[in-house]
Amino acid sequence: MTRTLPDRCGVVGGGRMGAGIAHALLLAGCEITLVERDEKAATAARDRVARAVRASAERGLIEDADEPMTRLHPVTGPAGLAGCGLVIEAVPEDLDLKLVTLRAVEDAVEPEAVIASNTSSISLGTLAEALARPGRFLGLHFFNPVPASRLVEVVIASATEPALRDRAVAWVEEIGKTAVVVRDSPGFASSRLGVILGLEAIRMVESGVATAEDIDAAMTLGYGHPIGPLRLTDLVGLDVRLGIARYLERELGPRFAPPDLLVRLVEQGRLGRKTGKGFYDWSDA
Repeated sequence: MTRTLPDRCGVVGGGRMGAGIAHALLLAGCEITLVERDEKAATAARDRVARAVRASAERGLIEDADEPMTRLHPVTGPAGLAGCGLVIEAVPEDLDLKLVTLRAVEDAVEPEAVIASNTSSISLGTLAEALARPGRFLGLHFFNPVPASRLVEVVIASATEPALRDRAVAWVEEIGKTAVVVRDSPGFASSRLGVILGLEAIRMVESGVATAEDIDAAMTLGYGHPIGPLRLTDLVGLDVRLGIARYLERELGPRFAPPDLLVRLVEQGRLGRKTGKGFYDWSDA
């Protein structure tokens, strides 16, 4: 395969998603600058990537777990992104935070660098308002967990340069995933469909139709879904799903209104796997 990815890429945000994106780019042979807010967060992000790289080596996907990590460079500010040909923003799904982050990224990189957002729901047109060069901006929506997921949603905004579409699809293929191309719209394709299924599953639990386990079994065994909507909600994070639902409700109407049960669980701190409990008990995970 002809190399299409830039030699140096950046990822801003080293949480579960950002670390997964960095892992995918490392395995494709890129030098990666991983930006976090402080030294403690940068160290934690590096450890997440290292665990994913070791897991890839244990599965025989790569021969050596040490060499990729020599190409990972955690930093604590956007200045370290200078020289990156592609930078993917992967900070939490908060509009103001993303706007501030994207402005800082654009200030740090060369004019020809491509900037992408991993947003799962926010309109690319809204995010592009932060940028002086919106033609070099698009969405690359990875899925959780990134190492196991085979899909990346390539989101094309109205200002995105036409040639960037084909480049982005080639990048996705180079990291071993499949690209689907969608036009910029709130929730794109995947989040609109996935969230509406998850919200209805929560309403069914709320009204006593069935347990979370049985609802998930109905979708995995009856429809062939690899994971049920409630277990997936726990993996994504109930707070994340609530934020997306509220955004889509504002943009697309009341069919995306979050159920009271989802709001209560988030208020109680039951956010899913990351807190040990959501619709399932993850204390031993």
